[in-house]
Amino acid sequence: MNEQAEKPRSDEEWMQEALQEAQRAALKGEVPVGCIIVKDNVEVVRAHNLRETSQDPTAHAEILALRQASETLGRWRLHDATLYVTLEPCPMCAGALVNARISRLVFGCHDPKAGGCETLFHIGSDERLNHRFEIVSGVKAEESAEMLRSFFRARRKQKALEKKQASQHK
Repeated sequence: MNEQAEKPRSDEEWMQEALQEAQRAALKGEVPVGCIIVKDNVEVVRAHNLRETSQDPTAHAEILALRQASETLGRWRLHDATLYVTLEPCPMCAGALVNARISRLVFGCHDPKAGGCETLFHIGSDERLNHRFEIVSGVKAEESAEMLRSFFRARRKQKALEKKQASQHK
């Protein structure tokens, strides 16, 4: 754990840290999603997507951060922690947040294709589940969305170039 900050950091400041972590993912060719878990205004862990690197479909930033936080804190119940992530968690990650008893989720942009907390599903606030958590959305949403758009734009451009080069060599 890092030393305690002198003054409490805002959600925007913590999300900026998550965006830096997302950039690390992009540099590895991973979808740029970054995550920070904070307890008592102190960073516990940070993680980013590693699905391509690890060839593990569960290696989402949130899952990796939850695993690391549980190991660091020596417990799986994270009822006193806030998870910051640049993209709305998918249903798998939202379910893991319920199971980890996270107290608060702060995310950047919504995910229209897989959003598990507000867009497609409302897993974190579903009263049928045994745990619910506070959800704050839209923190640095435009920066988060632009990072994803830029990443996928570059990826499409690269694939088009590769396709063009392959067709020229036939």
